[in-house]
Amino acid sequence: MTQTGKVVAITGASSGIGEATARRLAADGHRVLLGARRTDRLEGLVEQIVAEGGTAAFRALDVTDAQDVRAFVDAARAEFGRIDVLVNNAGVMPLSPLEALKTEEWDRMIDVNVRGVLHGIAAALPAMRAQGAGHIVNIASVGAYEVSPTAAVYCATKFVVRAISEGLRQESGGDLRVTLVSPGVTESELADSISDPAAREAMKAYRAVALPASAIADAIAYALSQPPGVDVNEVIVRPTASAQ
Repeated sequence: MTQTGKVVAITGASSGIGEATARRLAADGHRVLLGARRTDRLEGLVEQIVAEGGTAAFRALDVTDAQDVRAFVDAARAEFGRIDVLVNNAGVMPLSPLEALKTEEWDRMIDVNVRGVLHGIAAALPAMRAQGAGHIVNIASVGAYEVSPTAAVYCATKFVVRAISEGLRQESGGDLRVTLVSPGVTESELADSISDPAAREAMKAYRAVALPASAIADAIAYALSQPPGVDVNEVIVRPTASAQ
């Protein structure tokens, strides 16, 4: 176990990439604060991390609520004294053709995938500026670089996250590191939110070859492990066998 001991706040930490990232970073010696709506899962995860010698805490979190995200960042500072890294991981992916007019699902993707990221930046940036250092890690998707049928709105949200990340990087002034991690098909619960039957069946075939969530956690750990003068800006991680 390394002794870097950064304080890392992770949104969407109750499953998938968020959970894997919590486990990996805690194993690396970082102190992690985990946020999600499913606190029962967070509680069990924290217990496992602590039992394995790591340092972790959790708090209920709804990333669509700006005040709640501010409270989440404040909780990290109260628990551990500072916040060094924010991993904006929470996301939803209820795919459907545009003609299905699932406007509530469109709104949900915008609220979680875009506003959630902005709420995280708004909450963490002042504290990181005051410290003179910090690291924002935004989880996007290969959908930030390409668009596929049924995924127009989802991909649009990830294009936005990519643009936000690049803008934040350019504005960083040298005291803030910004990393965009874009997973290809990864084992997660994202597809569980697809209500459109055709899109759900298509996604089953699309996800036949998938990365373990730990592969994305490893990419995040790599970005965090670099010395202060090195900023890993974009990482795309795909299954070797995938053409997508």
